[in-house]
Amino acid sequence: MLATLAHAAAGGHGIGPVELFSWGGLAALATLTLLEVVLGIDNVVFLAILTNKLDPKQQKLARRIGLGLALAARVLLLLAIGWLMTLTKPLFAILGHEFSGKDLILLFGGLFLLTKATIEIYHNVEGDQHHGALQKRAYASFGIVVAQIVMMDVIFSLDSVITAVGMTQNIPIMIVAVMIAIGIMLAFAGPISNFIEKHPSLKILALAFLVLIGVLLAADGLGQHMPRGYVYAAMAFSVFVELLQMRQGNKKQAGKDLAGPASPDA
Repeated sequence: MLATLAHAAAGGHGIGPVELFSWGGLAALATLTLLEVVLGIDNVVFLAILTNKLDPKQQKLARRIGLGLALAARVLLLLAIGWLMTLTKPLFAILGHEFSGKDLILLFGGLFLLTKATIEIYHNVEGDQHHGALQKRAYASFGIVVAQIVMMDVIFSLDSVITAVGMTQNIPIMIVAVMIAIGIMLAFAGPISNFIEKHPSLKILALAFLVLIGVLLAADGLGQHMPRGYVYAAMAFSVFVELLQMRQGNKKQAGKDLAGPASPDA
């Protein structure tokens, strides 16, 4: 839907550089920026999960590096439009299904994300039982975390840029939209990471969201496109329900605190 709006705002064709600040250009820029932010939600959630495994002193730097590399990857891919379009050409076929470079990247990225999120869910649910709840927390290696961020940045960037190219052929508009979207994500990445870290149930939901995104990426790689809107809507509803439960739990706890400790004679 957003892609249709942006294409219509662009007048159904690429916008010339001189038209960047026209009403049509600004409308296309606003719609493309919104789409980039929506497509970047999974990027921010993955970033939040990974950076929360680092020493708190390193988390802010890792988020900046992660989103900075995401911006660099998107801009470089936009500037290499000719090469990027070659990734959609079939390379080989298996059982009658053709695979392109884009398909292989999305399939590999989806399987990696699916595996990573599943392992994280296991560690969060079963970790304390196997290693002891009182064991001192061991922080992840900064280099390993950044390497994983870089790899997934390329996957998410490829998906995001190919979507943007399908909406408008105007490189300046796409680059400005990506820069604005990354700026918005950078502003909210820290609060989102802190909020997820403070609420374990939301962390499990975020990991479940990444599992679904991994399935969608892998499905795209196999030629089975499924609209992400359904997943985003389902996860938004799940988060809304969880926030209501958290609010109810806070009210109950506040009531117990006001009532004070129970009397021994009661």
